[in-house]
Amino acid sequence: MEEKIQRKLAQVRYLVLDVDGVLTDGKLYFDNHGNELKTFHTLDGHGIKMLQKSGVGVAIITGRRSSVVEKRAHDLGITRLIQGREDKYMAFQELFAEENVDLESVAYVGDDYPDLQLMTRVGCPIAVPNAAPPVLERALWVTSKQGGEGAVREVCDRIMQAQGTFDSALAPYLAK
Repeated sequence: MEEKIQRKLAQVRYLVLDVDGVLTDGKLYFDNHGNELKTFHTLDGHGIKMLQKSGVGVAIITGRRSSVVEKRAHDLGITRLIQGREDKYMAFQELFAEENVDLESVAYVGDDYPDLQLMTRVGCPIAVPNAAPPVLERALWVTSKQGGEGAVREVCDRIMQAQGTFDSALAPYLAK
């Protein structure tokens, strides 16, 4: 199984992410004024930046709308973002309408039922360990880290390792 995961990760050209439960812990936080708050892990953010520099595109498709997500995507240089869409497969088709993207070259990280629409079509479906059981059952690989706690960084690192780009991505951070 590990060999199959490595082979699939080596083929990834796009990483598509859910937000709640993947980039965040899945909890919804609201202040006294009704403003939504989300926490993102810095490890995930830096992993996304490194992955993009290595040549793998990153997109976000989420069922909720949030200005916080828009800001986070902007800060990470993610230009492919669709919010407020439960049908994630249709959203994916819209995001990539200008490109002929082979679904086999896509990794998707999800945690809940709406994610299955896309997870069951991509070449590399990935789940976080706190995902709903049907999502876990259909994942090629389940991260060791929970959503919002470095799971996306784990995915980014494994993609780069499988593609042989991890060492060069890490090199600028190592003492000479």
